[in-house]
Amino acid sequence: MDCHEQESCFGVFAVHRITFALALFHMILALLLMDVTNTRSKRAAIQNGWWGPKIAAWLFLVVFTFLIPNPFFMFWANYIAPLLAMFFILIGLVLLVDVAHSWSEWCLDQWERHGMDGWMYLLVSSTVGLYASVLGATFVLYHYFAPAGCAANRTFITINLVIAILLTILCVHPRIQEANPRSGLAQSSVVLAYCTYLLTSALMNRDNKQCNPIARGRGETTKSTTVMVGALFTFVAIAYSTTRAATQSQVLVGNTTESVALAPSGYEPVSMAAAITEQPQPKEPLRIQAIRSAIDAGALPASALDEEIHAQDEEEALPPGTVVSAPLNDDERSGTRYNYSFFHIIFAMAVCYMAMLLTDWQTIKIGAPPPNHGQNDSPMVYIGVSPASMWIRIVSSWACALLYSWTLLAPVVMPERFGYV
Repeated sequence: MDCHEQESCFGVFAVHRITFALALFHMILALLLMDVTNTRSKRAAIQNGWWGPKIAAWLFLVVFTFLIPNPFFMFWANYIAPLLAMFFILIGLVLLVDVAHSWSEWCLDQWERHGMDGWMYLLVSSTVGLYASVLGATFVLYHYFAPAGCAANRTFITINLVIAILLTILCVHPRIQEANPRSGLAQSSVVLAYCTYLLTSALMNRDNKQCNPIARGRGETTKSTTVMVGALFTFVAIAYSTTRAATQSQVLVGNTTESVALAPSGYEPVSMAAAITEQPQPKEPLRIQAIRSAIDAGALPASALDEEIHAQDEEEALPPGTVVSAPLNDDERSGTRYNYSFFHIIFAMAVCYMAMLLTDWQTIKIGAPPPNHGQNDSPMVYIGVSPASMWIRIVSSWACALLYSWTLLAPVVMPERFGYV
């Protein structure tokens, strides 16, 4: 392979090879763990153990990817990885809107529960700070990224400013407040700050020196600083989005992993009244007594006792010497807490997103060799910035604003579904 820019070319291919190995590793695990609904399944051990074989398999895949010809990774880097990265961005937007609402509600709950004004000051100061950041970033973008002749940049910045004004008005509208009293400026400040960040990142990655001062005066120091600042924010965002999306699969795809175990013959569930009124018997195991005490104190629901008794009955019904894959104190015996397959699908998409970030969403192209190349005029591999890098961030910013707007309007448009009538 002949590279027009050798360091960039080989570096981009190396990133895609290693991340492809990790994405393939997670997709294989996703297939192996399909329809695993509880830890009594033998395949559940793949998720919760087998660490040595899994690490060995991943290392094997890394070595294997360096034996795959380059044309495959040209196709992967130009089409498959960007597509999966876009899906991960969409999931991250849904989670961001959820974070915006959760942050405000958490601060309000803490203030109401403890009566400490510090929580209210924290909420107000963070809201004001985020709005100030949005306003300051808008002025900076207008000044440096929207000179004469940069109509596209000016349009994007103006649209983002209009979105900020509309969302601010919408979140404090009387109808919105009546349907959802806890909505307000705190949530919109988080969403608008992220939308502005996406806009700034998009404009900074434009391959246009006239409209992008970063590209125009990008030295090694400036480039390194930009990469480091972006990486810090990106790694935190990916870590949160990946783990939350993977373990909160019931919010995104429905709780498909919960299962109700079949009760053995002659077993009758213990009612709530019986669980609360009956005193623990000395012959009962200590764990049963502890669960009864927790139910009496209101720390556990009465169903927890049913599940434990059911699990022990099943354990006693097994033939002597049977090896039990799920211990009695396993909290996923009757149903997994999250969808194992979806967990790994999320990580595979996150890996592709990280690959695109590390390569700056660059495309790999085959072109004619430069003049006087002197190597049998063989085709050259070119690495270049794609316009898709900018548009993905711009469209993501708009999509985030639309998602948040829908969370505000949905209770008003469909009040019966959200319990406001």
